[in-house]
Amino acid sequence: MAKEIPTPSSPSMTARLVAEVFGTFLLVFGVIGTAFFSSANTGLLGPALAVGLAVMAGAYAVGHISGAHFNPAVTIGAAVAGRFAWRDTPAYIAAQALGGLLASGALVLIGSFGPAGALADAQADGFFSNGFDEGSPAGYGLVAVIVAELVLTALFLVVILGVTDDRAFAGFAPLAIGLMLTVMHLVAIPVSNASFNPARSLATAVFGGTDALAQLWVFIVIPVIGAALGALLYRAVFAGKR
Repeated sequence: MAKEIPTPSSPSMTARLVAEVFGTFLLVFGVIGTAFFSSANTGLLGPALAVGLAVMAGAYAVGHISGAHFNPAVTIGAAVAGRFAWRDTPAYIAAQALGGLLASGALVLIGSFGPAGALADAQADGFFSNGFDEGSPAGYGLVAVIVAELVLTALFLVVILGVTDDRAFAGFAPLAIGLMLTVMHLVAIPVSNASFNPARSLATAVFGGTDALAQLWVFIVIPVIGAALGALLYRAVFAGKR
């Protein structure tokens, strides 16, 4: 997430929202596409690397335009930290949700022309949605999923705010954020299928059936709370005087 610096030459809101659609599309298309088409060969390492690389590429490509949030929880966390305007938050969240839905829709379209039964099997298995109990890849319960999503999203915000701080080394933020996201997915894919991002969770749940939709609330509420806690922690401990 590149730090937003309002100036007379700042990108228009339209450009910023299109950048958020693009970046969230790239994130969801990368991680879910890898899980859909390649995970039989790559295991959980494939999706974990895919999401980190996608976010890294997206941040380098459009971070200077929108800040490269690509995630409603990140946008809210940035606002809590005083790094983003609350008035722009709803529009960013809507753009991110749209980008995620366009990506999952494109994947469903590709899958519908794939091997017989491949798309139906993926959807019957929840279409890579996040979940707990039977919706968890390894059968983890609700409490385990909440703790994992809360702690990891909070840590993610601390990393984001740290590497985009004025005092941080310039130019390395997308690399650090992408690597952190890869680590988070390596930890959480077996637990919750790794959300940390309500737009990603919504994108798959709409194609994942009633069980995925019924559990979606966890992956909207908990990442937002985790992001807010991470932002408050950074402000309290690391931000210092400006």
